[in-house]
Amino acid sequence: MAAITRLDQALGGMGEPITPREDAEVPAVERRLLEPISTAEAIEQVMGDLLRALAELLQAKGLGARSLRLTGLCVDGSEQIVAVGTSRPTREVSHLLRLLKLRIERIDPGMGLEQFWLVAPHTEPLDAVDLGAVLAGETLVRDPSRLVDLIAGRIGGHAVFRMAPVESHVPERAVVRSDPNVVPGDWPSWQRPIRLFGHPEPLYRVMALMPDQPPKRFEWRGKTYKVVAGDGPERVHGEWWRRDAEVWAVRDYYRVEDEAGGRYWVFRRGDGFENDTGDLSWWMHGVFG
Repeated sequence: MAAITRLDQALGGMGEPITPREDAEVPAVERRLLEPISTAEAIEQVMGDLLRALAELLQAKGLGARSLRLTGLCVDGSEQIVAVGTSRPTREVSHLLRLLKLRIERIDPGMGLEQFWLVAPHTEPLDAVDLGAVLAGETLVRDPSRLVDLIAGRIGGHAVFRMAPVESHVPERAVVRSDPNVVPGDWPSWQRPIRLFGHPEPLYRVMALMPDQPPKRFEWRGKTYKVVAGDGPERVHGEWWRRDAEVWAVRDYYRVEDEAGGRYWVFRRGDGFENDTGDLSWWMHGVFG
């Protein structure tokens, strides 16, 4: 019966009252000043007053701010707008003030600022902090979100990230940029270089015994390297489910050390027997130290 009723409602044969949903009210506070201000110290003072008022409003609603937008009205009628974001919801005044202070230098007060609005356009539920474990003497896990917010405020949010492992045997696909506040999963046990190139770089004039010996000599970036020690190969097969070109693809990786002590991660395309596995070209993929 419920299915038939819904069909009738969808086709207009039966009435279905619609309850309108009101838009959530965006938390906002305002300050009108008796006299215009133009100094960084005065602007910082207004920021603190606005944040304390906004924190009380957020606390009453059980919310935390993920972004803030401060608008200052100049005497000449123009507006100065700055914004900050946080990686996690918060209503901690000291932390938010620290982020807003980084934006003071972007405010041009002109002849003076006479009115301010502080709005939290993006909010999320924020429960009370559980201090039971702390009171019981357990170690408090440090939250990196504050440091992340400060760094992002200085150099940009796009530049702050954490490397996380991905289930893939192909080295350049085995890592991904992730949220810096999220702890990554376990890394594989196999050895990988400290610096892994995003794209392997070709090697020239390589001397190596086929089919499974590391190179004895190679040229890279215009310089000749003589290898004194090597280990391998570690064979990596292509991911055939991604594209047809990787159905038979093979890479043989070697850890090599040159006479100057440099340690490198190189590979050869192909297994040395079947032409379909690779063209036997050599490539540099990373540096260990």
